[in-house]
Amino acid sequence: MTNLSPASTSTPLSIRVVAPAKINLVLRILDRRTDGYHNLWSLMQTVQVEDEITIAQTDTHPGVTLRCDDPSLKTDGSNLVYRAAMAVMEQSGRVGGLDITLAKRIPMGAGLGGGSSDAAATILGLNQLFNLGWAAEKMAHIGQTLGSDVPFFFFAPSATVAGRGEQVAPVRIKGTRWVVLVNPGFPVETKWAYQQLSANRAGVAPLSRPHAMLEQVSELGWEQVLEAAENDFEGPVFQTYSMLQEIKQRLLAHGAEAALLSGSGATVFGVFREEAKARQAQALFMNEPQFKVFVAQTSHPSS
Repeated sequence: MTNLSPASTSTPLSIRVVAPAKINLVLRILDRRTDGYHNLWSLMQTVQVEDEITIAQTDTHPGVTLRCDDPSLKTDGSNLVYRAAMAVMEQSGRVGGLDITLAKRIPMGAGLGGGSSDAAATILGLNQLFNLGWAAEKMAHIGQTLGSDVPFFFFAPSATVAGRGEQVAPVRIKGTRWVVLVNPGFPVETKWAYQQLSANRAGVAPLSRPHAMLEQVSELGWEQVLEAAENDFEGPVFQTYSMLQEIKQRLLAHGAEAALLSGSGATVFGVFREEAKARQAQALFMNEPQFKVFVAQTSHPSS
């Protein structure tokens, strides 16, 4: 089950979907593939920081019109929401027009999968709006053509992800945690992070037994997950951006059970057992005007 759930609207010709951010509780970058990409292995989890997408059918124009409340985000054919909508129209044979409005809350270039989640939410929303009846696997296959993180969101809130991102296995993590997300206000380019990682490590460590064990069970506890928390990008990214390492250390010093870079950055998150502790940690960063700081619960299965 995905937690990109539609909300009721006043007309059946439109639908509203939410697109949650993700964090990488584990992110291992493994061997380079023959196609030039790297195999990865990750345990991913959605958190309740969400973009919102409204999709309406229209007969006033053909094709897709996209609007966004963040003027820095392009709304042309390069946008993942636009591309996702066009892919669904093509795959389903639908014609007509769509007006799509994107309300952004997830920072961009932040390692939180905002663009990928928006794409997945668009596919999910159109599947329901057009009454296509596509299974998660079908939607994930379309999503895979748009970006490596997109398939995960059809199997959220928690899943292991392997290969280029196309191998997704849902897992259940018992209970919830509070997460403090600290975004420093600048992006880290994924391509650069991969280049730095390749240049600065002597070899590729195989997947550890504790990580491999995470996908052997159907249900995990947070203690088990957090003991295994690791991100291969931390070494090279922290070497260049020492501020991010300092954020991690401050979160740990103020009670985080674990703190980690998400994706290739630049967001660093801390995991807390109690909301009060998370709010106290959030307050540490509130006097940094360039920072974007969120406190959110981890998403949990709807069934």
